[in-house]
Amino acid sequence: MADVIVRRKICRLCRCEVLDLALTLLPSALADEFLLTSQHNLEQAKYPLDLYLCRKCGFSQLLDVVTGNTIYLNYTHETISATGLGTHFIKYSRDVAAALSFPPSTLMIDIGSHDNDGSLLRGFKDAGYRVLGLGIDPAREMSRNATEAGIETRPEFFTSELGRKIAGAHGRPKVITANNIYANIDDLEGITVAIRELMADDGVFVFESFYALDWIKNKVFDFMYHEHLSYFSVKPLKVFFDRLGMDLFDVWPVATKGGSMRYFVQKKSGKRTSQPSVNLAIENEDNFGLFTLKTFTTFAAQIEKLKNEALTFMNPLVASGKKIAGFGASATTTTLMHHFELEKNISFIVDDFKVKQNTLSPGHKIPVFSPDVIYQENPDYIFIFAWRYVHPIIAKHKRYLEQGGKFIVPLPEFKVIDKSNFGET
Repeated sequence: MADVIVRRKICRLCRCEVLDLALTLLPSALADEFLLTSQHNLEQAKYPLDLYLCRKCGFSQLLDVVTGNTIYLNYTHETISATGLGTHFIKYSRDVAAALSFPPSTLMIDIGSHDNDGSLLRGFKDAGYRVLGLGIDPAREMSRNATEAGIETRPEFFTSELGRKIAGAHGRPKVITANNIYANIDDLEGITVAIRELMADDGVFVFESFYALDWIKNKVFDFMYHEHLSYFSVKPLKVFFDRLGMDLFDVWPVATKGGSMRYFVQKKSGKRTSQPSVNLAIENEDNFGLFTLKTFTTFAAQIEKLKNEALTFMNPLVASGKKIAGFGASATTTTLMHHFELEKNISFIVDDFKVKQNTLSPGHKIPVFSPDVIYQENPDYIFIFAWRYVHPIIAKHKRYLEQGGKFIVPLPEFKVIDKSNFGET
């Protein structure tokens, strides 16, 4: 374990050495480390999932860092595997292009985001931007797929040195994006300085990440896994960027990932006016108590209540011989499976994403199949791990309900759905 995990001792944003333990989940295997069936005997380590709150700036973060090469070189997430995200990134590109109002042929690049199938870059290209096609991502398979689809993707970690090579060969971009990856980076200061150096003087850095306030408010606790090192909020980020000679001048709430925020950052020399959205968000965070341990204690109690409700319902079912399947084989499934201790209750998992089919789940090695297997095995219940997509999942599988099947929805409130109450969801 010592070779793949490093213990951080200071805050990623302000370098403060005083960090308080705010939330603990049970240790888990790497969230997206699904195995081939031939790897059944492979041992998978579990790593701690402890969230800390910086006493100085209020930033929430993981301190146990699993090295990037361990997580990302064989990463399998693609934007198209998440319901609605491909459409989201097309709209994102159009909205940002319109808001920034740069002229045609403006250069933009995307830094290694979960948009690793090129959806965002294609959207900017369609909006008239000159897309360099450097969706820089160390995931080798994902990079190859994006390149073959027409968006050149270099399988490298973004660094200042790489940024200088890009600037020398192509000029300095006016738009740099990094979506659902900025929270995955341990050295935030280093990559932010590299972005500042690469970006044109009148350029804008735009990034999107799940939002700490909504993460708690909407009980999306299963987004806490080892890739997600940072749990961003506006107030500590404002101070962070200011220290690095940059200005967080606008924020846009968006609905993805159970509640996200889109951040707009320029150099201090930039001419864009700071928007009221920034101070409004900071006010909301203070009023919510986002930077207090009490808020996280309450959150932990809510999680444990939901866990107890799930196990109290499911354990007797399994003991009586009922079969429970799972729906959704994503990174969040791993957190939910491990923390709720569901490994003895789930017979198999189904997922629409073909790459996940015929694999074994991280840590517990529960088989993952196509949803067609639901109608072959006829489980008594289906536990919806992908609970944020409960409506499209159930709508697509009304046949299962009509045959007498039932869905278990664990979050944000525990409930069981059958054909008698389907219309109430």
